[in-house]
Amino acid sequence: MRILVTGAKGMLGSALLPCLEPQHQVRGVDLEHFDICKEPAVEKAFRQLRPELVFHLAAYTDVDGCEVNPQKAEEVNVGGTRNVARACAEIGAALLYVSTDYVFDGLQEKPYREEDCPHPRSAYGCSKLRGEQFVEALVARHCIVRTSWLYGPQGKNFVATILKLAREREELQVVSDQRGSPTYTRHLAGKLAQLSQAKAYGIYHVTGAGHCSWFEFAQAVVKAGGYNRVRVAPVATQDLGRPARRPANSVLENRRLLQSGLGALPHWTEGLAQYVEEGRRSGELDLPGAGFRKDFLQPEGAGR
Repeated sequence: MRILVTGAKGMLGSALLPCLEPQHQVRGVDLEHFDICKEPAVEKAFRQLRPELVFHLAAYTDVDGCEVNPQKAEEVNVGGTRNVARACAEIGAALLYVSTDYVFDGLQEKPYREEDCPHPRSAYGCSKLRGEQFVEALVARHCIVRTSWLYGPQGKNFVATILKLAREREELQVVSDQRGSPTYTRHLAGKLAQLSQAKAYGIYHVTGAGHCSWFEFAQAVVKAGGYNRVRVAPVATQDLGRPARRPANSVLENRRLLQSGLGALPHWTEGLAQYVEEGRRSGELDLPGAGFRKDFLQPEGAGR
């Protein structure tokens, strides 16, 4: 199958390409190939490449950046997605679009299901939801995958940031009133490939199993890195003064994924263990020489 992946150099794109390349003709593109915000450029590229399936990963994902510059969020996440969806419709390609937990307001106490009504509270969430709407309206064969709290190689992410700060400080302050499901990009990428192979259409929630707060996640990261001297202190979201509002509850129930028979992703602690170990071996994560800590796999207070 001829497959096109936008945002191929990003954290998720770089994990997805190796999952697809053994069995398909895969073309990964990024900003240097064409700008998704420019409709003529998108149409030209799609006519030339003639993909049968498109993974649309390109996005403006800086949550606070979107709040400060909503016009850029509109151009990339809404206009860019509309252009990709229109181009897919023109050539008859299927489209898998990666969306976010931020399409929900986070006020619900239980995990969000695919059929729950979205109600974003940030410019980022609004832009990704409008992208979803264009995909649904324009592309007959579409799959929308909502995920959350991504981390992995070749990209700025929470785990790498916490490990860097742990090398420099004795105490870290991390919010404790936001809950979600950390998701390792390599695990997510494999499931995206499975979904496309199964021709699973509609909306799917796909996250690491289990859930925790950012505070609990940071505790696990610090232990995984072997930074025993570092204390993680809980703080409230309001104390940070961030521009964008964050959902208090970002937990997504992976209901349709389980119903499809494709199976859930591994627990988030397994993803963290794999990422830290791979980062240690590759040198991407500069960790102390005391050895890899495996006892963090049951972090105190972590949700299941």
